[in-house]
Amino acid sequence: MKKLLFFATLFFFISGCSLFDGSSQMNKNAEQLAAEGASAFMNKDYKDAVKAYTDLKDWYPFSKYAILAELKIADALFFLEEYDEAVIAYESFEKMHPRNDAVPYVINQIGLCWFNQINTIDRDPTPAKKALAYFQRLLEQYPGSKYGKETGENIKICIDNIAGHELSVANFYYKTKEYKAALKRYEYIVEYYPGTEQSEGALNKIPECTELANK
Repeated sequence: MKKLLFFATLFFFISGCSLFDGSSQMNKNAEQLAAEGASAFMNKDYKDAVKAYTDLKDWYPFSKYAILAELKIADALFFLEEYDEAVIAYESFEKMHPRNDAVPYVINQIGLCWFNQINTIDRDPTPAKKALAYFQRLLEQYPGSKYGKETGENIKICIDNIAGHELSVANFYYKTKEYKAALKRYEYIVEYYPGTEQSEGALNKIPECTELANK
């Protein structure tokens, strides 16, 4: 009986301490957490910024700072180069606030998350394709946005990477004498990436590759 009473008292004591700690943390109001997050962000302490803004969002979801907190969490993750998590946070923001003035910015940031992961042409072109899709969407839905010039330049880089990857694959097939496979790739590049250096290179290869493929 004494042992049972001891453990019950011990459990109550531990639980009480836990509750006390949580309530002391909650003493920070929304304004304080917003200021804390802003200060950490300005000092490039992005992990601390995520913590402060997450607490703000969780503890005060109806605060006037809550929407800002959602966006700044995504921004902090972006600067931490945690791009997968940043994409999720940005997409969640757009889903929850589709008419917010920050939506063009959010779309551009998602594009940049993928853009910053673009690798050499011999690697997976998925990041370039994802980035291209978001940048094109931004131009289509918000043609007058301030990101227009930068977005146009980024689109060219994405296309160059994707077309470069396609050409490298086509050339690989050609070198290994898989001429029919190479021909399909060359024709694909000419059709979908006209005007690029890669399409010119592919166009020059098509006659010879066609002849070899038909032998």
